[in-house]
Amino acid sequence: MSTAVKSSQSLLLIARNQINVPARSFSTGWQLLAPQFFSTPEEALQDVKSGSKLLIGGFGLCGIPENLISGLLKSGISDLTVVSNDTGVADFGVGLLLRQKQIKRMVSSYIGENPEFGKQYLQGEFELELTPQGTLAEKLRAGGAGIPAFYTPTAYGTLIHEGGSPIQFNKDGSVAIHSKRREDRVFNGTNYIMEESITGDFALVKAWKADKAGNLVFNKTAMNFNLPMCKAAKITIAEAEEIVDIGDIPPDQIHVPSIYVNRVIKGDKYEKRIFRRTLAKSAENGNNAQMSADDRVREKIARRAACEFRDGMCANLGIGMPMLASNFIPDDMTVKLQSENGILGLGPFPTENQVDPDLINAGKETVTAIPGSSYFSSDEAFAMIRGGHFQLTILGAMQVSQYGDLANWMIPGKMVKGMGGAMDLVSAPRTKVVITMKHSAKDGSHKILEKCTFPLTGKHCVDMLITELGVFNISRDHGLTLTEIDEGTSLESIRAATGCRINVADDLIHMKQL
Repeated sequence: MSTAVKSSQSLLLIARNQINVPARSFSTGWQLLAPQFFSTPEEALQDVKSGSKLLIGGFGLCGIPENLISGLLKSGISDLTVVSNDTGVADFGVGLLLRQKQIKRMVSSYIGENPEFGKQYLQGEFELELTPQGTLAEKLRAGGAGIPAFYTPTAYGTLIHEGGSPIQFNKDGSVAIHSKRREDRVFNGTNYIMEESITGDFALVKAWKADKAGNLVFNKTAMNFNLPMCKAAKITIAEAEEIVDIGDIPPDQIHVPSIYVNRVIKGDKYEKRIFRRTLAKSAENGNNAQMSADDRVREKIARRAACEFRDGMCANLGIGMPMLASNFIPDDMTVKLQSENGILGLGPFPTENQVDPDLINAGKETVTAIPGSSYFSSDEAFAMIRGGHFQLTILGAMQVSQYGDLANWMIPGKMVKGMGGAMDLVSAPRTKVVITMKHSAKDGSHKILEKCTFPLTGKHCVDMLITELGVFNISRDHGLTLTEIDEGTSLESIRAATGCRINVADDLIHMKQL
């Protein structure tokens, strides 16, 4: 007798016409009836073969299918193509599949948290197709909806559009495989590129609850990429923390209907490892007198960035200094902060007893949610962004050009972080793009240049640049204009530290601070 749960082996009664139809069999072809329930990951994965294309849900370490990944590790299959937002960490999650060399090709948006994989990628051991995070989410959503391709403004004018992004390196550091150029078109005066959708042989996803009909519910930001991946595979295998009776999940609260789910297991155990356990600082720990010189510079920049907040606005903040700016939102001001992993209404960092591994921000830090917040999937998060529903985005940078080009995701031959959601954020219409960064590199070289020397994140996309020396407005026609200067900094020193011509506003003022 099969190890599948007995109830799913029985005949399925179709209420509408009272016809008895046999339950589905194991097959990678089209599926018709209720999902099968299995006792172990190995049984649910038994027909996943070497060379398969897998969609693996999660964001960082949040919402990853730990038990199914464990089953893959035991299987020993190889030459996998894996679509996952990121590569996790070296000793957990997808990172373990990479370490065991079971993956031939990764399709991801970010590898910054897995430096070992970054090193192996630069040495030519894997193929890596870096894809903007919002584009990746939409590729999956469109694939699940039967749409073969779509146009997006994201990444126009970058390596993603023009081709030449390194997919695989040779051992000597030269590029063995380049990405291909994307087709482009103009709609209503805006440039777009065409992206092909993604489907997979199998999707491995993690749910909070599954009912015995196969409907799924996710918990908080653990929804992320799990939801669109359920819909984009021939076979979706879900692991759930809890399996409940039919009816225990109200129909209007189901996130993924059972039609998208083919196999279910109950997860045996969950580590739910947290990548960045970030806690609220006490007043003593936040004492300015104890800050390092570097921290003082970062805080100065963040305090000036916080001046861009307006009461009632919705904003998205990048990792590091941009997120630090949220600490200085005035008490009498309400700003709804979005994180592209699936939350609108980010709250402060938690206390120890508030930590929830299913509630993180895009920087993989533990967070809380404010009253009135909402959770959603990654494709929904980027629909908000691409649709121009945010008034402000603040990001970091490696380089900014005189006319507003941005580079913040790769140093060729040395460091590949991935673009994450940055390319999507800077291409959003009606959204002010503010960059926060130190004025010069650690070696004293210029970061503000006539033309960026690193691969671009976006062209002519930066509206404002904030450094510790001053604030610059940027226009496509006139370039950089210094509008605020740090008290105690001379105009001559700013010119010397800047690698391009700058204009100076007639009404130049001292740098604002909150």
